[in-house]
Amino acid sequence: MPAGELFAYLGPNGAGKTTTIRILTGLTRLTAGTAALNGHDIKAAAVAAKRQCGLVPQHVNLDSELTVGENLDIHGRLFGMSASSRKQRIDALLTYIELRDRADSLVKQLSGGLKRRVMIARALLHDPRILFLDEPTVGLDAGIRRRIWSLIKKIQKNGTTIFLTTHYIEEAEFLADRVAFLDGGQIVAVDTPTNLMAGVGHWAIDWMTDDGMTSAYFPSREAAQASGAAGHNGFTLRRVNLEDAFLSLTGKKVGAQEGAAAAIQGQSAHGHQGHGNHAPGGHGTHAAKAHAGHGAH
Repeated sequence: MPAGELFAYLGPNGAGKTTTIRILTGLTRLTAGTAALNGHDIKAAAVAAKRQCGLVPQHVNLDSELTVGENLDIHGRLFGMSASSRKQRIDALLTYIELRDRADSLVKQLSGGLKRRVMIARALLHDPRILFLDEPTVGLDAGIRRRIWSLIKKIQKNGTTIFLTTHYIEEAEFLADRVAFLDGGQIVAVDTPTNLMAGVGHWAIDWMTDDGMTSAYFPSREAAQASGAAGHNGFTLRRVNLEDAFLSLTGKKVGAQEGAAAAIQGQSAHGHQGHGNHAPGGHGTHAAKAHAGHGAH
């Protein structure tokens, strides 16, 4: 990953998204291959590598009996920050995430969305170069999710490299500079959201059959409307999204369990099944990199 990029990891449950983050952040032992964070090998220079990154895990792991400020202060102590540095950084980050007035509030009194923002502030406290976000908006309603998106883009604008896993198609489309499709522990495509979607088509028609939903993809709205697919009763005409691109490559829906059969069958009505840049092996990177390795599952 180039420095400053927001890179999204997209795949079904069990594909290996969280495992990848656990390996890169030192929570799961690497069993093969190599990986580095900002030039520091995660095995040979584990402590230096960990200092390069901050982690927002999928599940809330704040101490609910402590205040917001106390949770952040403990994190700073663990990273060896001085008392003055901790105070200055906590004040700055709470202002940054618009929670300065909640520094003395107990975490258990916060909503789910506010807890997520505190977790992001905690991950940024020691000023990491890379931020790992594992399903940062899971379980949040649409309005709160968009506030978190705004915060994530704000963090990226300040130069932080962000590695994001998500189940939300629109989240990856909106936030990511590039997206990797993960299936069965393997990266099957890497490209920009625009290029991945364009490889399938620009417009889609969905209709129901006895086997479930079927989708056909077209280069234009006019081609879709002129096709035989538009003759099906109850068809839906819509723009292509990232899930269509993922489905065309893997035959699975993004939210499905790994190994589950897809309920949607996709087909390209203009004779072109486009794929992003294929990545069966690892890709060298700048801010974070991993080479053709499989971690512990």
